[in-house]
Amino acid sequence: MKAYFKPFLAIVIILLVDQILKFWIKLNMSLGQEFKIIGDYAMIHFTENNGMAFGMEFGGEAGKLALTLFRIAAVCGIGYGVVYLIKKKYHRGLIMNLALIFAGAMGNIIDSTFYGLLFGESTYYEAAKFLPAGGGYAGLFHGKVVDMFYLPILQGTYPAWFPFWGGDEFIFFRPVFNVADSAISIGVVMILIYQKRYFKEEKKEEIYTHSEMIEE
Repeated sequence: MKAYFKPFLAIVIILLVDQILKFWIKLNMSLGQEFKIIGDYAMIHFTENNGMAFGMEFGGEAGKLALTLFRIAAVCGIGYGVVYLIKKKYHRGLIMNLALIFAGAMGNIIDSTFYGLLFGESTYYEAAKFLPAGGGYAGLFHGKVVDMFYLPILQGTYPAWFPFWGGDEFIFFRPVFNVADSAISIGVVMILIYQKRYFKEEKKEEIYTHSEMIEE
């Protein structure tokens, strides 16, 4: 059971932080409201999206339902993967990073699945109400994902000679995201960076097993 403790703890902490922050944002901020953390470079900016991570969209009500159901199927697969890797004693870093991806996916699934039932509509004039008398703003599986971190680290204008976007304003980093998105991104990036280390022992084991079979 020790092997399960740290990944499980990481999942619980990420989900708690993600959902507590989202609940606070929904109940205390109106859409578009923001306050600065580090000047103009880091701020809390409340927005919602119907689609994927970092505010990307996925077409209409049918697309929204399909995306939510796909997320649920994907998170079930990722959860199975975490358990499988633990049982097979894969590299602890790989297990932990997959746990981060699982927690992030789960965090956004909670929004998509239940927030439409739990909250009233957030508007540009007032915060949402929890369990409003008239019911929530949407049905099951049609909730919106709450985003709040905005990091416009670099802002400026493309020079006139720049292809396609000459004279246009640019902002880096433009997407607004949440704790769940961050967990997914960190997990994916870490797996890509350390994939050779994570799968090195597994390859050695495969080579050793193959050699034994040849000798027999």
